[in-house]
Amino acid sequence: AAGYGRVSVRYAVTLLGAILQRAFENGQIQSNPARAVRKASLPRRTEVRPLAPATIERMRSASSPRDGTLISVLAYAGLRPGEALALQWRDIRDQTVLVERAISLGEEKDTKTAAHRTVRLLEPLAADLREWRLRSGRPSENSLIFPSAAGTPWTLAAYQSWRRRTFKRAIEAAGLEHGRPYDLRHSFASLLLHEGRSVIYVARQLGHDARLTLSTYGHVMDEFEDTPRVDVHTAIAEARAAVQKSSAATS
Repeated sequence: AAGYGRVSVRYAVTLLGAILQRAFENGQIQSNPARAVRKASLPRRTEVRPLAPATIERMRSASSPRDGTLISVLAYAGLRPGEALALQWRDIRDQTVLVERAISLGEEKDTKTAAHRTVRLLEPLAADLREWRLRSGRPSENSLIFPSAAGTPWTLAAYQSWRRRTFKRAIEAAGLEHGRPYDLRHSFASLLLHEGRSVIYVARQLGHDARLTLSTYGHVMDEFEDTPRVDVHTAIAEARAAVQKSSAATS
């Protein structure tokens, strides 16, 4: 009734059923009414379609400096939106990004662990972050990288508004019909796989287990199997140069 997806509904029914079963076994209720409820069927898993660096760069080109940098973090570090919005400047290290907190945004979950992880800091992303920090007035190490207008963490309503308006405009500017901020994780995974990284490496970068990585990106790995390996930095640099050249030609 509240509009949650079938996965969330199924999880809620399973959890409630376990609670009621324990109450039944303890003699607190006469039966477990959840047993009479038919569980929602799981949605069919669809193949992920990673966005190419050229598409990401067109999205960034059509965005403000803040929004373009946020898109970079999502696409070139593979962070979940809630993780990106919880980042502080102290989390950006010389070679890695420390991910140890997240804002709850109601996005789908692909991990049950809250353990922190470190993500490879690609040089193009590092350059974007350096430029954004200068534009932001060199905030302190404990400051949020992407604060709200009031300097506080984003609320769910603020994120949903950004996704409906700002992110949608970036998607449309790149020539796409639809897309979610969460989907940019797939672009990061695709870049790593095209570079020749192992499933274990990609899983560690994304923060979930290798089995999920294999089931989600198996078709991407098959596509890259007989193709030359492409360095991540080279792929992004070439995409940026092409988008900049195109923008200069049309202006």
